[in-house]
Amino acid sequence: MFKTCRNLLKRHAITLQKRKQQTGSTSIFINGRPVQVPSYYSILQACRSQGIAMPSFCYHERLSVAGNCRMCLVTVEGMWKPQIACAVQVSKNMKIRTNNAITLKAQESVLEFILADHPLDCPICDQGGECDLQDLSMKFGNDRTRYTEIHFTGKRAVESKDLGPLINTEMNRCIHCTRCIRFASQVCGMDVLGSTGRGHHMLVGTYVDKMFLSELSGNIIDLCPVGALTSIPYRFKARPWELKTTNSIDVTDATGTNIVLNSRYNRVIRALPREHEEINQEWLSDKGRWAIDSTEMQRLVSPMVKCGSCLKPIEWDVALSEVAKIICRSDPKKLVAVAGPHCNVETLVAAKDLINMLDCDNTFIERSMCCTGSDTDIRAAYGLNINMKDVVTADKILLVGTNPRFEAPILNAWIRQAYRTNECDIYVVGPRCDYNYHVTYIANDITLDRYTDCLKGAKKPLIFVGVSQLGLPLSYQLMFGVYQYAKKYMTNKDWPVVHVITREASFAGALEAGWKPNALQALCTINPNTVISLGADEVFYNWNPPGACSIIYVGFQGDRCAQRASVVLPGCAYTEMGGTYLNMECRSQYAYPAVSPPGKARVDWKIFRAIAEVCGFCMSYSDIQGLHVRMGQVSPLFNCLGNFQPKLFVDCVMSLCKKVAQLKGSEQLDVCMKTLPDYYCSEIFSSNSCTMIEAKKAATKFQSLPYNKI
Repeated sequence: MFKTCRNLLKRHAITLQKRKQQTGSTSIFINGRPVQVPSYYSILQACRSQGIAMPSFCYHERLSVAGNCRMCLVTVEGMWKPQIACAVQVSKNMKIRTNNAITLKAQESVLEFILADHPLDCPICDQGGECDLQDLSMKFGNDRTRYTEIHFTGKRAVESKDLGPLINTEMNRCIHCTRCIRFASQVCGMDVLGSTGRGHHMLVGTYVDKMFLSELSGNIIDLCPVGALTSIPYRFKARPWELKTTNSIDVTDATGTNIVLNSRYNRVIRALPREHEEINQEWLSDKGRWAIDSTEMQRLVSPMVKCGSCLKPIEWDVALSEVAKIICRSDPKKLVAVAGPHCNVETLVAAKDLINMLDCDNTFIERSMCCTGSDTDIRAAYGLNINMKDVVTADKILLVGTNPRFEAPILNAWIRQAYRTNECDIYVVGPRCDYNYHVTYIANDITLDRYTDCLKGAKKPLIFVGVSQLGLPLSYQLMFGVYQYAKKYMTNKDWPVVHVITREASFAGALEAGWKPNALQALCTINPNTVISLGADEVFYNWNPPGACSIIYVGFQGDRCAQRASVVLPGCAYTEMGGTYLNMECRSQYAYPAVSPPGKARVDWKIFRAIAEVCGFCMSYSDIQGLHVRMGQVSPLFNCLGNFQPKLFVDCVMSLCKKVAQLKGSEQLDVCMKTLPDYYCSEIFSSNSCTMIEAKKAATKFQSLPYNKI
């Protein structure tokens, strides 16, 4: 049954795509006014394109058409009854009425039917103030109801479902729009939710009691037009009119997802997706949505200095003087700076300027990368070389040592859309993982002859390589083989074939600012006596500093490095300082600060500016405007906000791979995040989130149940 449904959805998507390929327009009349609209438009799309408010509950432009709420009824001349605007395609000289008495009465009646079964939960419903049913009832509904207990047997009562620790259900409020069902099936690739019964007895839920666990599950809360699905971590915390909204960027992965931070009383309450047609559409990963509580865990709120085996709080002037003493007496060749995964470009530029003033260039990021002879000089060697939205047009995709479903959930949503709407074939070189689309496993090693024919006949092929593979000894052989294989498909200069899926939000910005990869190798080779950590903790799980090494930690969350630090300088989380971030496309975007930092914490780049002043160095900037001028000098890309910049010298990367292709290494590939439990707490930031820990426990428990694959 599920296979039949998937085939129907695929045929529906192909039909819509063919309609969109029709470039002609059609003349129609809306409320007596002649207009020109694309011939593939539905009546609802045509009306909305002309600025006419069309009420709807079930329609969503990124999901298939259901036509089951009947809220978008309109009258069409020549048709004897009102028509569903979302499901009827426009035709030549069609005459549509959206404001006549028949249409308004039909819409009012639909709302009355919906409200006849809807409970009066508005005072306690978290959706209050953001409820489509409230808004449409005020605009299109009646001011009174004919519902009474005398004439009816009572409102519908439905048992709520257990969808997991993240999503709360109140199914009495459900109006059967089926958005959650379609989203789960079409975007998440999980046939978890469905409907049983008809009319008054229709139920939305799971046939077998099971949780809805997906890396994109939180989006069904945004899709639900009523309060049937709400967020458990946000529940009963605030009303929408009490919240301050701030535009920001999600830093839990490298996709650069646009988000909105909602804060109240100087505390971030929740994160919501912000629409961006070229990156995340209107989706947000669960980690970006709910790991926000990690910014309040293990916070560093005061400067501290090591005293024996403990850290004791001190004042800023004392801390800066202590840091200046450590830096000035250190040998520049034995000084190393390591950047963490959440650093913005402002911090990276200011820190590198300070290190360079000390006659040192030992600035590294935690991620290892040694794949080409070009190192990090060419952007095409370490990023996504096409616009993210163009992934949907690919006809064949090869995944090499990566699972984009968990490494980059938003990018994976584009890949799944290509699979669903463009009949894209997807092949995998690597270990078996949980994908939400059908894949063909080829091998688990880098032997080229195993997959020489998988992209044969492709017009728009793509090869995605996981960034974790580029720090291994096999990376030279791997990238050489990949580029040699992709060479015959690089016929179109506007369609690069090979791409790298990165994972850290600071990765592209750090490399653009001149930082180098392989921090662990550098620490082992240089054996430094002074280390400056910019929120870097992961590398200190694999490297033990010598006893004489002084560590200066600048960050917001105390972990392994902060425990070993000689001096701790409290910085800001991304919600408190904002800044510029480059995503995996190397697209520059700006995040605004939502709240002020707690305690004595300060903005990271200002900390390095103050250290330079105490050390006797004069930086050319003292405010954010001056720093942005300096960033433009380092790279014009930092000040070119919002636009995708095409990559240059893609061919050079392929030619430089030949120079180092003779190195040998292990041929086995591995992926860190194979299943959903691996995703929720994949790094230190999400591991400190209570919400993500609960989600991981639920996913691990559910994975052991015998019916988890049903």
